[in-house]
Amino acid sequence: MPEAASAAATRATIGDSEFDRDTAVTRRAPGVYDIDLSAGWTIINAVNGGYLLAVLGRALGDALAHPDPFTVSAHYLTASRPGPAVVRTETVRAGRSLSTGQASLFQYDDEGNEVERIRVLASYGDLDALPDDVRTSAKPPAIPPAGQCFGPEDGPAPVDGSSAIADRLMLKLDPATLGWALGQPSGRGEMRAWFGLADGRDADPLSLLLAVDALPPTAFELGLKGWVPTVELTVHVRCRPAPGPLRVSITTRNLAGGFLEEDAEVWDSADRLVAQSRQLARVRLG
Repeated sequence: MPEAASAAATRATIGDSEFDRDTAVTRRAPGVYDIDLSAGWTIINAVNGGYLLAVLGRALGDALAHPDPFTVSAHYLTASRPGPAVVRTETVRAGRSLSTGQASLFQYDDEGNEVERIRVLASYGDLDALPDDVRTSAKPPAIPPAGQCFGPEDGPAPVDGSSAIADRLMLKLDPATLGWALGQPSGRGEMRAWFGLADGRDADPLSLLLAVDALPPTAFELGLKGWVPTVELTVHVRCRPAPGPLRVSITTRNLAGGFLEEDAEVWDSADRLVAQSRQLARVRLG
């Protein structure tokens, strides 16, 4: 990847990167964490849902007895904005191999009232303790080499709907899913891309929570425009990703009543399925 190659000498590492700094939470009291949500992860002035999920995921990783997210289900109640926020966590159950907890992120509205933005229920475990046995019919997505794919920087103007988050990602989209950018959406509801962080930081379980929600919406390839806010998002982290770029594939099979589903798969450089997700999102029709 050109971005990764040019930054090789100063490549960010897990624990010392912009993503780590911007998702860092400060423990105020047991189970209560403060954070200043960064404007660097916004889409059309709203904070990206995957970034927010990583913030809550980091707080739960500190609060629970196990380190790694296995399954995280989030309901997005109101749009988050950059600025101060508080995360409150609660341990629901602590078992031998899994811990389950819940977390909510709150901000204050213009009148000073506390508003709940997201509510999460999650189970955590230890990815390094899982057996190596894999039996699967899943196959990595067929994506051209990164040099034959395109990112926001390749267009003559910023991609419609893109924003600050694009500067923090290494995103190279499969040309077969870029018809929307040329005014010729395919109608297939597919989006595929090479994915990484722009500073070269390798992926870990927390950044997988970002990866599943970082590509342009599949609604664009269905011929729709504008913001596609997430209503609910569930992520399954299957194993710790190998170093190197990820491949992300997202599909939508059904849009009805102004809502669509997006099913995502994330594959690492070792051809392993490292994360899966499904979300329900609202689309603006007409």
